[in-house]
Amino acid sequence: MSPLLRVLQDEVQIVALSFLGIVYVLKLLWIFRFPHRTERTFAAGSARAGVQSSLMNVLMPWQMESTRSDPVFYVQFALFHAGVLAAIALSFIVPYAPGLLVGHGVRPVMLATLIAALMIGLGRLARRIRRPGLRLISTPDDYLSLVLTIVFFATAALLLAAPADWGEGPAIAFFALTALFLVYVPFSKVCHYLYYPFTRIFLGHTLGHRGVVARRARVDAEGI
Repeated sequence: MSPLLRVLQDEVQIVALSFLGIVYVLKLLWIFRFPHRTERTFAAGSARAGVQSSLMNVLMPWQMESTRSDPVFYVQFALFHAGVLAAIALSFIVPYAPGLLVGHGVRPVMLATLIAALMIGLGRLARRIRRPGLRLISTPDDYLSLVLTIVFFATAALLLAAPADWGEGPAIAFFALTALFLVYVPFSKVCHYLYYPFTRIFLGHTLGHRGVVARRARVDAEGI
């Protein structure tokens, strides 16, 4: 292994990951500075049921009109995020546990997931460019985040699929892009998962308190 690849897949990743962690901690400290808002009205429903329903909403596609009317859209959502997890896992497996990619079917499963996520990412980019309504509400970060994620999938898939005689090129490209991604993510829409619990708890608590929550969710939460 060349010194460049050794440093890229170890020290550089640790520095980039530490930077991401520090920015996330600062963001969380900023969020926790906001005081908790107290409801001043009588409860018309269950805040707990609202919070529970809101937090679990991502796992209940039948509650969202977009995925209820088009289940394929939800499958694409799941595969796209599975691809993100596979690429992130690969950045740890290759330098620290490369034996996992030998046998056990891990490599082909990860490769298939990454290729599927890559195709879905390209489809999402084409949809965002083609539809006037989406273009109108898209920011430069929407495009850049999606393009970087697509390239992230492509380099991860190439790292798994490239024959040995291609040398270290695919690995250098993957780890260089991973480091860049780790530095960019905290300032982009990709870090939406950091805000997810806060926005969902606030929204669920508010709507649940006001009684705007599906009866099924309230039955599950309180047995009413």
